[in-house]
Amino acid sequence: MTKIVFMGTPAFSAPILRMLHEEGYDIAAVVTQPDRPVGRKKVLTPPPVKEEALRLGLPVIQPEKLRGSQELEEILALNADIVVTAAFGQILPKELLEAPRLGCINVHASLLPAYRGGAPIHQAIIDGQATTGVTIMYMAEKLDAGDIISQREIAIEDTDNTGTMFDKLSAVGRELLKETMPSIIDGTNARIPQDESLVTFARNISREQELIDWNSEARALYNQVRGLHPWPVAYTTFEGANFKVWAAKVGETATNAAPGEVVKIEKDHFEVATGDGSTLALYDVQPAGKKRMTAEEFLRGTGSKLQIGDRFE
Repeated sequence: MTKIVFMGTPAFSAPILRMLHEEGYDIAAVVTQPDRPVGRKKVLTPPPVKEEALRLGLPVIQPEKLRGSQELEEILALNADIVVTAAFGQILPKELLEAPRLGCINVHASLLPAYRGGAPIHQAIIDGQATTGVTIMYMAEKLDAGDIISQREIAIEDTDNTGTMFDKLSAVGRELLKETMPSIIDGTNARIPQDESLVTFARNISREQELIDWNSEARALYNQVRGLHPWPVAYTTFEGANFKVWAAKVGETATNAAPGEVVKIEKDHFEVATGDGSTLALYDVQPAGKKRMTAEEFLRGTGSKLQIGDRFE
């Protein structure tokens, strides 16, 4: 029986682990990130993959840093036939990449060589892409640069955000890996080098990328908001304090107002001028120090004094 070490951390990865278990593979260990404090109360919380592994009765290893660690020695001592990773969150050291007889493979949420890096789903939506997909690939020392084994493309609908695409791509990755694993094990799989001339990157989202620039086009801001939903969430500033924008739409109002200026207030939303003479309609917001709320709730409460001509920066 093929012995697997599975490495993954977020909810994206849990269904992939579950599939491998259901297919009867020998999962010698599940490697995931350490438990982290979550929320305002900083409650120590296990990652979703750890929770799934414990439900399945699988041993869990949680290195703070894999390279040079005792946990790495434990993993190498398992003598796995193959390492399968899916959004693990750490670079694998060379000695691990070279250890399994069938190699280390990764389930990556983009159509490589596009969007190498840690935030491929976020960046594809922010960039306004109409499609994305999943790549099953061999891992190499260089980030997401290994040979492609299989790929599957899916559409990014106009109403999708990062949360919905995580769920869709997790399901695609699970099924594609299920179909691809037998060929990897028997050595009949494809192995296609990536075209380096087509490489693009999706680095982890920076704080600067979260800030709304009202000089941008309305459509670009809409893509930014949905690309950062439900995490880490786009924000602007209002009356000198951060103001999160959870959900928005391209507005229907044409305007000559300065970018960032409130130009229309309705019962369930308000519209802010953008750099292309259009507007962004805000429907789901979070003022500083408050919980997330609908724009209607904001306008009835904290934002009841909002007026046309007020500015978001």
